[in-house]
Amino acid sequence: MSSKLKKLHWQCISHCGACCRLTPSERSEALEVLNEDQQRAYMDLVGPDGWCRHYDTGSQKCKIYNSRPDFCKVSSLVNLFKISEQDVDKFAISCCRQQIRSTYGSRSPVMRRFNQKTRHGSKIDG
Repeated sequence: MSSKLKKLHWQCISHCGACCRLTPSERSEALEVLNEDQQRAYMDLVGPDGWCRHYDTGSQKCKIYNSRPDFCKVSSLVNLFKISEQDVDKFAISCCRQQIRSTYGSRSPVMRRFNQKTRHGSKIDG
C-alpha cells in the first residue's frame, strides 16, 4: 500500500502577528540577511516592547500592511535567504512555527490554527 505525502502550503493566519514580534535579540538570523538600509528600517520599526510599532495589538493587525517594507513579506524570503522557489513553502512554514512557538508557545491556539491552515491549504485569511 503506497501513501502519498501531502505537500504543505504556507498560509498566513489572521489574528496571529507572531512575525510582528521584532525583538532583535530573538531575530538575529533575520537581521543578518538584511542590508544596512533594511537593518535601519527594521530597527526603526521595533517598539519598546519588542513588537513592531505598526502592529495594533487590539485588532491584531498591521496598520501599514499595504505599504509594509519588503522584508515583512513572505515573498521576500526567496531573495533574502536565497531560498529556491520550490522550498519557499517549507521554509516559510518553518519560520512561522519557530516565531509562533517563541511568541505564543508550541501548544497555543495560534499554533494549532496555523498547523491546521497549512495542512488543509485553506484560503489565506491573514
